[in-house]
Order: sequence, then C-alpha cells, then structure tokens
Amino acid sequence: MDIFSPFWISILIFVVTFIWILSEKVHRSLIAFCGAVAMAIIGDMLGWYSPEQIQNSIDFPTLLLLGGMMVLVAVMEKTWVFEYLAIRIAKKTHGSYWKLLVALGIFTSLSSMILDNVTTIILVAPITLIITRILHFNPVPLLMSQAILSNIAGVGTLVGDPPNIIIGSVAGFSFITFLTHALPVVFFAWIIALLYILAHCYGDNKVKPKYIEKLMDIKAHKSITKPIVLTKSLIVLTGVILLFFFHHMLHIPASVVALLGAACILLLVAPHDNPQKYLKKLELSVFLFFTSLFVLVGGLEAAGVLSYIATLIEWGVQTNIVATAIVLLWWAAILTAIIDNIPMTIAMVPIISFFEMNWVPGTNILWWALVFGVGFWANISPIWSTANLVVMAKLELAGKKIHNKDWMRMWVPVAFLGLSVASAVLMIFGNYFMA
Repeated sequence: MDIFSPFWISILIFVVTFIWILSEKVHRSLIAFCGAVAMAIIGDMLGWYSPEQIQNSIDFPTLLLLGGMMVLVAVMEKTWVFEYLAIRIAKKTHGSYWKLLVALGIFTSLSSMILDNVTTIILVAPITLIITRILHFNPVPLLMSQAILSNIAGVGTLVGDPPNIIIGSVAGFSFITFLTHALPVVFFAWIIALLYILAHCYGDNKVKPKYIEKLMDIKAHKSITKPIVLTKSLIVLTGVILLFFFHHMLHIPASVVALLGAACILLLVAPHDNPQKYLKKLELSVFLFFTSLFVLVGGLEAAGVLSYIATLIEWGVQTNIVATAIVLLWWAAILTAIIDNIPMTIAMVPIISFFEMNWVPGTNILWWALVFGVGFWANISPIWSTANLVVMAKLELAGKKIHNKDWMRMWVPVAFLGLSVASAVLMIFGNYFMA
C-alpha cells in the first residue's frame, strides 16, 4: 500500500479540510477554498487531477440555479411582503400560543418550498421576535419550530433545500418529480414533527398573552411600501413557479428558469438602476463554498476514491437495491451529522452516478434515499443547517442562548422519526421510487 499514491493523498487533503471545518476556527468557505486549492495544485503537480478535470468537476447548473433564485429573493425582500403576511397571520391567531406556532410553522414551511428555508427564516424570524415581545411569549419554541418545520418542508421541492438543487441537477429530476416523490414523504414527517412540537410546548400554550391589543393595532398594510414593485415581483415569481412545474416537458433546465426569472424581475423592477444593489445580496461565500466542495470531491473522483467506494457497495445494489437504499439513507444521515449535508451530497453524487453510468436498473431510489437522508437528519444540530444557525443567532440577539446539547436533546427524536418514515416508504413503495 503506497501511502503517497493519489488515492491516499486525495483522502488526506479531504479529511484535513473537514477536520479544519469542524474546528470552526476559520470560516468554512475559506477553509473549503484552501482545501480545493491544495487538491488542485497537488493533483496537477502529480499528474492525476488536470485543469480540465478541475473545471469539469464544478456543477455550474447548480450554481446558476442558486444565483438566479438569490436575485429573485433579493428583489422580493424589498417589497416587505413576507412581513405583511406574517403580521396578518399573527393577528388571525388572536394571541393563542399554539395557533401562532402552527400558523407561523405552516407559513414558513410553504415559503421554504419556493424560496428555500434559509431565506424564509431570515425574513420571518425578526417578525416572530416582535410578536412574541408584544405578547410576552417565549420566542424559543416558536423560532426553533420554524427552523425545524421549514427544514423538513424544504426537502419536498427542487429548490427548497440546497442538496435537492444539487441532486435534481445531476439526476435530472424535475420540479414535479420532487412534488410527486418527496413531498408526500415530507408531509407525513412534517405532521409528526408538528405533533411532537405541540406536545413539548404544552406548558407554553398555557401562558396568557399580554397586550394583545398592541398586536391587533399593528397595520400590516403599512409594511408594503412599494406596491408596484410587489405586483411586478409577484408576477415574475408566479411565472417562475409555473415554469418550474413544466420545465422538464419544455426541455428547459431549472437553472435557466431561475436565471430567466432573475433577468425578468431586474428588467421590470429596476430597468434604469444599477443592478449592483440587488446583486450585492448574492451570498458569494456560499458560491465559494459550493465551488470548493465540487473541486475537492472532483479530486477524490480523479484519484479513484469514489469509484472504489462504489465498487464496495455494488454487490448490495445488485443483490437488493431497496435494502441498499435504506442503508444509504441512514449512512448519509450519520455522515451528515459529521460533515454537513451539502458536502455529503456532493460527495455521494459521483458514487450514485457510477451506477447510472453502468446501467444498473432502479438507481433512482438511491437518489431519493440521499434526499431524505441528508435532508431530515440536518435538524439534529444547530450547526448542520444554515436555517438553524440563523435561528440561534436571532435568539442570542434577543438574549436567549440555546446550547447545542439542548437543541440535540429536543430535535434528535424528530430527525429519527423523519428518517424512519422515509425508510418505511422506500421499503413499501420501492418500485415507485425506482422509476
């Protein structure tokens, strides 16, 4: 065994990079970038990772889809429509804690299916804090439940969760395919999670609201400061959603739909303005992180690591692909708790693609196992979901600090139940998910 072979060198670079990421001493995007540079330079110098392979390792459709949706959301933020809806929803509950929890949970979940869970939490969390401050409610269960429910709901659509964008791009799954395969599973997992949350928040539900009249006096319509911009934005958003439904039949990539939506909303809303004020909302650190991970995983693929892993599980795929899918689901979930759901997804994509390229029948079920594995298990820790991190930050600003162990004690059962639901569905309806 040659420890200086490309096989072991690439593994070493990958492992060191992720140990460094876990240390949280430096921003993860910068660490991933340094790891990618090391993989590229060493791989090129030793002749097993050429510049052409490095370029081909980057999944540009995924990055373009993310960029297009970010621009769309950046313009929508300017309309304050989400604040308007949140206030209207809160007023409908008339100060009932459990009604507020359920209503805001449904709102964030539905929004997460279109805008992604991180954006939704960023927009809704401040309004939730304002409402709880007025009513003298404990904001912790409300904000935590919003993060958990939006994370689960995001698994149900192509654009609701970053791993889905990656998987959908590579596997060729359309927006409708996610709705017909992932959404039913997400629905049952979401209901179970909501019941669990309500049971744990029983004590908070007994708290009587104070100053309910202050909430009722808030004029929701005053938050809409640019109604014309809102109207134009909603027209474009509706068009994008419709195209997401039919893009597969029209043979238009989802990334093109997102870019088309971004171009249209900029032309309609700010044709004479410098688009920089919207483009600066693009989270460039996210693009750097994604691109770096693609390069890192590409190095593993070029060194033969991923094909070796694929051959190890090939026997299971050929013997019983449903059982292998369930094992993959739990394996992906466990590793997600170690290295984050995005890098886990990027690392697994070439392995599952190996079976597709070798014409192994029923490979689609492996993609769905990956979707549910990395999607549901991300809830167990506040650091493995960006939406969870946002909630933690908002609570800290409000003087409510939540420790990692307290978060995990609360939400590990929810993640476990979600994975159990997904496992049962794959086992019972295996043939459906293979198609």
